[in-house]
Amino acid sequence: MSRLRTLFLLPLPASLGSCSMVVLNPAGDVAAQQRDLLMVSTALMLIVIIPVMALTIFFAWRYRQSNREARYEPDWDHSTHLELVIWAVPLLIIICLGALTWMGTHLLDPYRPIGRVAAGKPLPLDVRPLEVEVVALDWKWLFIYPEYGVAVVNELAAPVDRPISFRITSASVMNSFYIPALAGQIYAMPGMETRLHAVINKSGDYEGFSANYSGAGFSGMRFAFHGLDDAGFQAWIAKAKDGGGKLDRNGYLELEQPSENQPVRHYAAVDTDLYKAILNMCVEPGKMCMSEMSQIDAKGGLGMAGIRNTLPLLYDKFARRGTIFGPAPSYVASICTTEEALAASKADQSATPMTSTPIVGAGLQRPLPLSIRLPSPSATGTLRSPFNS
Repeated sequence: MSRLRTLFLLPLPASLGSCSMVVLNPAGDVAAQQRDLLMVSTALMLIVIIPVMALTIFFAWRYRQSNREARYEPDWDHSTHLELVIWAVPLLIIICLGALTWMGTHLLDPYRPIGRVAAGKPLPLDVRPLEVEVVALDWKWLFIYPEYGVAVVNELAAPVDRPISFRITSASVMNSFYIPALAGQIYAMPGMETRLHAVINKSGDYEGFSANYSGAGFSGMRFAFHGLDDAGFQAWIAKAKDGGGKLDRNGYLELEQPSENQPVRHYAAVDTDLYKAILNMCVEPGKMCMSEMSQIDAKGGLGMAGIRNTLPLLYDKFARRGTIFGPAPSYVASICTTEEALAASKADQSATPMTSTPIVGAGLQRPLPLSIRLPSPSATGTLRSPFNS
């Protein structure tokens, strides 16, 4: 029976053959530096972990119940030399890890432009980084190349040994942009922009995906990343220009709708300010941008006028439909003048005069307001004005 179990277990290691060691064998210099930091940190921690694991097994075997030759010292309770080793070694390791972490945090800061193409290969002064604008959608990726005026869905390409500058945002919920062969993951958040600088050093096809759960179609948020030579990259750009129409604001609003497992899609042209509108959450016609609202807030805000000139969101990322979670979300539609705000305020006021007279009792009619109470008839049968003496 034990042999049969062994035969069943033999195919299990073979299933690991399809696994990729891309984190430990990356194709980009930034990812390679992150791998080195990971390996050195792990090696330093193993200085403590391996002896502790080994001594645990040694003491369990050495002082087992059946070993009558083990030395028994019930009164032993202190060793200065042992205390020095126990405390000094972890302290030195923590100091080394702290220094490595501090240097790595600054040298591998995703917002910091890279200073080299690869180890021992400095960045030429005349090389211009490739600008790529990344938008995380539900549930797909949009890549805009402002330098070339093209946009692609679920496919990314870059020339080898040319720095890449990513500007990353999200159109819906928080997400995570990750290409293991290129660099570490970086979050994508709506209404905010994060940055990532990297470089690909080897030609090939790699995989990128979302590393942060974002809903039902999260598992399908994968895209191909191609590392190409200069000629291959120009051919890829030409293919994108021949692949489709223009991505304008109306086209983007259709693309933004939630969908899963979308195929690669190319756009031969893209609106110049589309990414800026996505970032500022004002792609919809007539909607105020966040940057404009920030400038208004910096000047003191809109006051009560900001409550009136709003419109409900027609498309709120499907997070709040109906009124289950309260009033429908809204956005500022326009800025009105002081006179318009006062007119709107007066229009909302009720025309019924207020009265301060008390209620006289249940079932009795409430007295008329003082401002319109009728005078009593005089003895002569005529009405006297309340203003006459």
